[in-house]
Amino acid sequence: METYDALLASIAPATGTGRTIFDPATGEAVGEAPIHGLDYLENAVSAAVAAQPAWAALGHDARSAALLKAADAVERSAEELAQLLSREQGKPLNGPNARFEVGACVAWLRATAGLPLEPETIVDDGETRAELHYRPIGVVGAIGPWNWPMMIAVWQLAPALRMGNAVVVKPSGNTPLSVLALVKVLNEELPDGILSVVSCGREVGARLTDHPAIGKIMFTGSTAGGRAIIKSSADTVKRLTLELGGNDAGIVLPDADPKAIAQDVFWGAFLNTGQTCAALKRLYVHDSIYDAVCEELAAVAKAMPMGNGLDENNVLGPLQNKAQYDVVANLVEAAKASGARVLLGGDPDTSQPGYFYPTTLVADIDNDNPLVAEEQFGPALPIIRYSTIDEAVEKANGLDVGLGASVWSPDQKAARDVAARIQAGTVWINRHGAVDPRIPFGGAKQSGYGVEFGVEGLKALGVPQVING
Repeated sequence: METYDALLASIAPATGTGRTIFDPATGEAVGEAPIHGLDYLENAVSAAVAAQPAWAALGHDARSAALLKAADAVERSAEELAQLLSREQGKPLNGPNARFEVGACVAWLRATAGLPLEPETIVDDGETRAELHYRPIGVVGAIGPWNWPMMIAVWQLAPALRMGNAVVVKPSGNTPLSVLALVKVLNEELPDGILSVVSCGREVGARLTDHPAIGKIMFTGSTAGGRAIIKSSADTVKRLTLELGGNDAGIVLPDADPKAIAQDVFWGAFLNTGQTCAALKRLYVHDSIYDAVCEELAAVAKAMPMGNGLDENNVLGPLQNKAQYDVVANLVEAAKASGARVLLGGDPDTSQPGYFYPTTLVADIDNDNPLVAEEQFGPALPIIRYSTIDEAVEKANGLDVGLGASVWSPDQKAARDVAARIQAGTVWINRHGAVDPRIPFGGAKQSGYGVEFGVEGLKALGVPQVING
């Protein structure tokens, strides 16, 4: 285990060759990130190609054992990684934030190491025996976002490594330090060349997606970014797993208890200060309990402290970057201009440093308002009235994205009946955004394709091979 300063120094570039990363809460410098060029990427890919066959030959048990040791290494450096993540991304240390994210990295590595994957007997009738196996793809490119930089990197690299692939990771340019540090720690327990990270700009990143030696791209990010990857990967017929934009709907049924659900609804929407792909971003509430839900949700929201992530008392932080701050601010202003009712927030203090946008709840808003129809990806939740279940389902399904959704009711059967009508990759009952390393996760419509997590996610990092004879 290294100290925070030693860990940061270990990933720093040579003096004068990098770029400065700033804390979104204070504007202060966090550290220097390298700017890797095409030669660096080519060297990383070449090393991965050379190292991958021996890694694959180890077999599942040995690779799982290596992942467990890598998880132990992350656990040993957990506090240093969380401190760096809080400074770079902005999320607080406490609550479901920086320490939670590093802990999730450990949990995901261990869970992925323990997933069963045995050959499947498809036919065995005395004349024909056909078995389905999954073989490594080769080299996987993993491209991650800035909202959960460490955790999503692990979501990508852990199953890829477990399946016998080598991995080249490209972090977001907004949060490269966190991922550089994570990979540095992981590589304490992994063979040389199997896992590398390339901190680069758009040109080098584009080369990753069309590189002939890369067999698969895993990407978490915007729908626009996913479309670009689909196009650039076409000539080499790469396999893809794309987890793209979402604008998740939650439907509160008329029999729900407003007070009982308020805390879970809040965290479904405001986890990571709303900067989560599968966060609850549109809340549909039945007329009969609309005012009560608004009141209870506002009471919970008022009690959640926002500020510098290094303050142990805070559970909400800044937006990670100015561009995202502007998206949220503009959408809320449009809602206010339309006559929607602001229950809480909506008036940022621009005299203070940092990209802090206050926790905002907006009621009595039209379903076609931009704050509802566009993904805000921040701490602003529109609450929309509905009169019938058919109306709520129609509105929930009215967009071209469908990552997640939720239904809130004490009646499990009624909730499941509504859930079955929602066009989304995952529909949660009485919670939102609760991902699990054992349970497949992926999007519908333009929220992407392919699944991550669980045995199905593991299979997606392999090439199916049938042995028939």
